[in-house]
Amino acid sequence: MQMLEKAVFYGSVLVAFIAAVAPAETFAHFPMVLVLLGLASGFMRPTKDVSTRMAYYVLAALLPSIASNLDVVPVVGSYASGFLTQFTAVIAGVALANIFTVLVQQLKDA
Repeated sequence: MQMLEKAVFYGSVLVAFIAAVAPAETFAHFPMVLVLLGLASGFMRPTKDVSTRMAYYVLAALLPSIASNLDVVPVVGSYASGFLTQFTAVIAGVALANIFTVLVQQLKDA
C-alpha cells in the first residue's frame, strides 16, 4: 500500500508539472485529474492529526494567492506559479478526502 501511495503522489506531481507547462487547450481536464489524484491520496492515507488537517485546509485556500506572487521572478516564475496553482487542486482533493473521512468517523462514533 505504501508504494501505491508514493506512486499516486509522484503521479500527481508529474501531472501538475505537465499541466503547468502544457498549453491550456492541450487537455482541459487537468484540474479534474488532479483533484481525483488528491482524493485518492487522501483516502489512502487519512490524516489523524487535527493541526495537520488544518494546515491542508489553509494551504488549499491560500496557496493560489501565494503562487501568483511568483510571476515577478524572471524566467521560472510563471512555471513555478503554474505548478503551485495546479498542485493546489491535489491539496484540495486531499483536504476533501480528510473532511469526508473525519465526517464518516464521527458518524460511526455517534
